[in-house]
Amino acid sequence: MKLLPVKEAEGMVLGHDMTQIIPGKYKGTAFKKGHVIKKEDIPILLNMGKEHIYIMEIKEGYIHENEAAIRMAKAAAGQGIELFGPSEGKITLISRHSGLLKINYEALMEINDVEEISFATLHTNQFIQGEAKVAGTRIIPLTTKESKIKHIEDICKTNYPIVDVKPLKKLNIGIVTTGNEVFYKRIKDKFGPVIQQKFKELDCNIIKQLYARDDAEMIAKSITQLIEEGADMITVTGGMSVDPDDVTPTGIRKSGAQIISYGAPILPGSMFLLSYINEVPVLGLPGCVMYNKRTIFDLIVPRLAAGEKVIRKDIIKLGHGGLCIECEKCSFPNCGFGKCAI
Repeated sequence: MKLLPVKEAEGMVLGHDMTQIIPGKYKGTAFKKGHVIKKEDIPILLNMGKEHIYIMEIKEGYIHENEAAIRMAKAAAGQGIELFGPSEGKITLISRHSGLLKINYEALMEINDVEEISFATLHTNQFIQGEAKVAGTRIIPLTTKESKIKHIEDICKTNYPIVDVKPLKKLNIGIVTTGNEVFYKRIKDKFGPVIQQKFKELDCNIIKQLYARDDAEMIAKSITQLIEEGADMITVTGGMSVDPDDVTPTGIRKSGAQIISYGAPILPGSMFLLSYINEVPVLGLPGCVMYNKRTIFDLIVPRLAAGEKVIRKDIIKLGHGGLCIECEKCSFPNCGFGKCAI
């Protein structure tokens, strides 16, 4: 880069984007790379605090920030990602559709360990709705050695994709609602409508809701019936505590399900149960899912809906970040809930 006083730059070609900031009103690119400096531009540049500017003179073996950002983003982006930019040397990665965000965070650490590189993302394993910003990348200086970018491209090739949004499957959902009080219609079922709405948000289809007494055999038979009728996932609501009448975990076991975890380091959601009958997830949902806005349901079910096989280790990891502070105005997923440590 060749440094020139702004007052001597008329007719010169700008080597990089110039950002203008007007506090409280505007931040954006005032002049883009390649702009030919005009006489009337000079007062604007001076008002922006620019006494000097760089004229691009790229040495052999180096590349400009825009090219570097484009190459890194292309190498890292999966099928569910669209690229925007460059703007001010940065490429923004946007989700093409709703789905489960997956970040290969170990490869991301390797990328950011390369000097002069910045690659920032949202947390992995969160549900993304529609088009949303999920990552951004750039280099720190205006130019960098091309060999560094080639190294990052190699990391991405080995660990592809680094950033991806997996579409959710349109699963057929079966619901078993337990409890004598509901079965005998002593009280109205309030759990079912909540679960139906949550699965609607995930674009899943409720095929049937069955009601069962506090009877382990009846619960087991209801689960079996729903699987025979084509359920891809089953949720069993209620009866998950240690009270004598709460026999839902026993009923799930009697159905032949393999228990992965009964209990989770999540609040709200500690009495959650995850099991499988062959490849069909069978979930025991505690009462908090009915009353609390966000719970373990919102951390685990999107992963299952994306076709992932959740194991006990995945649940254990959620303990760090597994405490919801139940804000008066919920901002989930833009908060710490469920953002487990690596």
